[in-house]
Amino acid sequence: MKNNNIKKAIGKIHLWLGLSSGIIVFIIAITGCLYAFQEEIQNYTEEYRFVEKQDKPFLLPSQLEQIAKKELPDKALHSVKYNGGEKSVEAIFFHYEPTYYHIVYLNPYTGKVLEKVNMEEGFFHFILDGHYYLWLPEEIGQTVAASATLIFLALIISGLVLWYPRNKNATKQRFRFKWKKGTKWKRKNYDLHNITGFYVCLIAFIFAITGLVWGFQWFAYSYYTALGGEKSLIYEDPISKKTTPTTEKALDKIWLSMKKEYPHAKSIEVHPPETDSTAIAVSINPEEGTYWKINYRYFDQYTLEEKEVNHIFGKYENAGLADKIMRMNYDIHTGAVFGLAGKIFAFLISLLIASLPLSGFYIWWGRNKKKTAVA
Repeated sequence: MKNNNIKKAIGKIHLWLGLSSGIIVFIIAITGCLYAFQEEIQNYTEEYRFVEKQDKPFLLPSQLEQIAKKELPDKALHSVKYNGGEKSVEAIFFHYEPTYYHIVYLNPYTGKVLEKVNMEEGFFHFILDGHYYLWLPEEIGQTVAASATLIFLALIISGLVLWYPRNKNATKQRFRFKWKKGTKWKRKNYDLHNITGFYVCLIAFIFAITGLVWGFQWFAYSYYTALGGEKSLIYEDPISKKTTPTTEKALDKIWLSMKKEYPHAKSIEVHPPETDSTAIAVSINPEEGTYWKINYRYFDQYTLEEKEVNHIFGKYENAGLADKIMRMNYDIHTGAVFGLAGKIFAFLISLLIASLPLSGFYIWWGRNKKKTAVA
C-alpha cells in the first residue's frame, strides 16, 4: 500500500512537471533533429566551401587577413582557419559585445573571395537559436531552456520509476508492443509513451547532461569536479609581455611552424592577438567532424615563446579523463563522436524524445476528458 502511494505521488510529480515543460522539451528536441545534419547539408549546398586543389603553397595568414578585412573593414578579425587543400579558408569575424559573426570564405591559393556570410542569418541559425534560447532574448531563453532540461532529467528518473513493472505479467507489456486487432488508440498511445520512454531514457539522460553543461555554469563545474577535474573551465588567453617584436610577422611564423609540426591536420586555425598584451592562439584539429581532440596552443606575440594554460583548452596530450569528457561534450551531444552513424542515431533518438511530450499530453487529456464525461 505504501509503495502504491509513493508511486501515485511520483506519478503526479511526473504529470505536472511534464505539463509545465512539455512544449519546451518538444522545441529543444525537434530543433536538435533539424540541426543534426547541418554540416553535411551545408557542404552539399554551399559550393564556396570547396576549392580545386592546386600544386602551390597556401597564402599566409597575414595576406588572407588583408584581403578579408577589405570585405568587413569595420569588424575585428577573430581567426583565420585553414581546412586543407580542397576546402576554402575561413576568415572569421566574431565579437561578443557588440555581437556579430561573419565568415569570409577565401581561396587559400589565390586569396579570391568566394563568399561572405552573416552567420546570424539563415535557416540553421534560426534552428540553433530555438535550440539554445527558444527564440527569446539570450539571457532569458538560456535560463528557461536550461531549467526545462533540468526538469526533463527529473522526468526521466520519475518516468523510469513509473515504468517499472509491478509483476511478471506487467513486464511483458513494458519491453515490446503487443497490439491485437482492435486495440484502441489510447492503449497504443500509452504503450508508445512508456515503451519508447524506456528505450530512449539512457540516451535522453546523456543529452540532458551534456545540454546542462552549457545551460548552467554551476552544473558544468559540479559535473566536471565530480569527474575528478581540477582545471578551470573558462577560456582565457595567456598574457604576452610587451617587448621588442620579432622581425618576421608573428602570425605567419606560428602558422608555418604548426603546419610543419602537424602535416596531417584536418584544420589549423590561427587567432591574431585580441590586444597588445594577449597571446597568439592556435587550434589544430587532427580529425574532421569532431572537436574534442583539438590541440590548443598559445604563443607570446612578441617572443613567440609557447605559453601553458591552466584551463581545459590546452594541449590534448595534457588533458586528463575529466578534461577529455568536457572537451567531448559537443561531440557527444550531437552524436558526432561516433561519426555519421552517431549523428543518425542522435537524430532518431531526438525525434522519439520529441514524441514523448505529445504522447504524454494525450494520456493526460484522455483521462481528464473521461473524468469530465463521468461528472
